[in-house]
Amino acid sequence: MAFLTDQQLLSLGFKALGKNVRISAKASIYNPEQIEIGDHSRIDDFCVISGRVSIGRNVHIAIFCNVAGGSEGIRFDDFSGLAYGCHVFSQSDDYSGRTLTNPTVPTQFKNEKKAAISIGRHCIVGTSSLIFPGVSLAEGTAVGAMSMVVKSTEPWKIYSGVPARILKDRSKDLLNLEEEYLKHS
Repeated sequence: MAFLTDQQLLSLGFKALGKNVRISAKASIYNPEQIEIGDHSRIDDFCVISGRVSIGRNVHIAIFCNVAGGSEGIRFDDFSGLAYGCHVFSQSDDYSGRTLTNPTVPTQFKNEKKAAISIGRHCIVGTSSLIFPGVSLAEGTAVGAMSMVVKSTEPWKIYSGVPARILKDRSKDLLNLEEEYLKHS
């Protein structure tokens, strides 16, 4: 995977850019002036990142992800990540048929749901999962592959399904590893 150079990253004009940030040359970044990226974070090939997005430190967004912050925004806290092919969007059209849909239609003819999304510290979202507007993934949440998250989660739980439901508790052992890692970084 070819990553943008530090000079190329700086030339994009991010709102904030940490150290040791890696973004694939094949990723698409829209509205960089609204995007903040923390230290040691990485965005892989064929990702689309747009709108208001805040990415903490050591965040990984894997290949083929769509992160659409829109006007409301998406926040990734430290050590969170998306596996392959996830979609996270802070706005969505009304599919009921009562209004028009899609970005070619003026706002007065649509009824979009717009709500910020928060992905907490140490959250991991499995391959091909969806996160809907207004969802907050609490610290330590793990979401299984191909899940659809439509409601906010409880801390340190594992969720899966359509819609996502709690399966069981998640271990907090990784917090000790985080502490050790931060001592050495």
